[in-house]
Amino acid sequence: MDFELTDDQVELQRIVREIAEQECPPALARAVTDGKGDDAALWQTYVGLDWPSLVIPEEMGGVGLGTVELVLVLEELGRVADPTPFLATASQYLSLVRECGDADQQAALLVPLLTGSTGAAAFDADVAASRSGDGWALQGTARAVLDGDRADEVAVVADADGQAAVFVVPAGDVSATRTPSFDATLHVADVTFDDATVAPERALLAGGAAGVDRARAVATAGLAATMVGASQRAFELGLDHIKERKQFGVPIGSFQALKHMAADVYIAIERARALCQFAGLALDEDDERAGVAASMAKAAAGDAQRIAARHGIQFFGGLGFTWENDLHLFVRRAKAGELLLGSSTEHRARVATEALAR
Repeated sequence: MDFELTDDQVELQRIVREIAEQECPPALARAVTDGKGDDAALWQTYVGLDWPSLVIPEEMGGVGLGTVELVLVLEELGRVADPTPFLATASQYLSLVRECGDADQQAALLVPLLTGSTGAAAFDADVAASRSGDGWALQGTARAVLDGDRADEVAVVADADGQAAVFVVPAGDVSATRTPSFDATLHVADVTFDDATVAPERALLAGGAAGVDRARAVATAGLAATMVGASQRAFELGLDHIKERKQFGVPIGSFQALKHMAADVYIAIERARALCQFAGLALDEDDERAGVAASMAKAAAGDAQRIAARHGIQFFGGLGFTWENDLHLFVRRAKAGELLLGSSTEHRARVATEALAR
């Protein structure tokens, strides 16, 4: 594997950062948090730039890029605490449809994303599917579904006669209740599928458990990248502060204790970033280590967010706890990601189990 980003990938990273910083300043995240603003205009900007169709195949009208590029974009959007449905749509819903649907189903369900349709995915749902005429009937509830309350479509992994299958349900056919989240810019919801009926063309049976596992790995790597981006921004804010803040006539960043803290945060973030990119590359190359690589990335991102938050607040002292400080916007985003799709502890346990099995 080549661990260096290509020139095109570096340019994509630069362009996304430039646009994200311009279109999604901290003021927008604050407005969304306070209920005084929304992300509708920002989402339309993304749609106009073809970002939601980044990994949709070219033959369907998409950009046709890979998981590495998706990881790069998600890191930059995490860095600005992006409040749009991009994360859930592009890395979770899209992945389930692509990995578990046949060619006709993929075309029917992915093409609407080109013009701004959104989707959510429920991986760990307590939902069962049973035959009902030509289609399927669903029963059960999925907890903590990202964008489950505002997506146009919800893809749920359900138990269908003892087999894992994915069912795509229009938002109007489910009951979704938004739940409190550590990051108020994220929409997290409990989605109830009781008595929802699914037509046969919306039952994605082609991928099976292997397809679900691969889609979960993409979603996990994407979420980890978002956490890395948020941790990076929190680190940058703290670093700027200790370079400017003076005590005894010198910047406090010159003190050895703070240098050591900054070095620890830098190393944790770089490690997590490298593992996110490795996971994306493993997925693109169909490497057998892809699932483990995604878990390693999520575990490392969890480590990075913990140390970035702890040291970041310490860098600012009492200022780090105030609402006026932008630091908390990115600390919240990084920590909210730790609670979704498995904690760092859970993913580290999976890596250990896989290692012992080998």
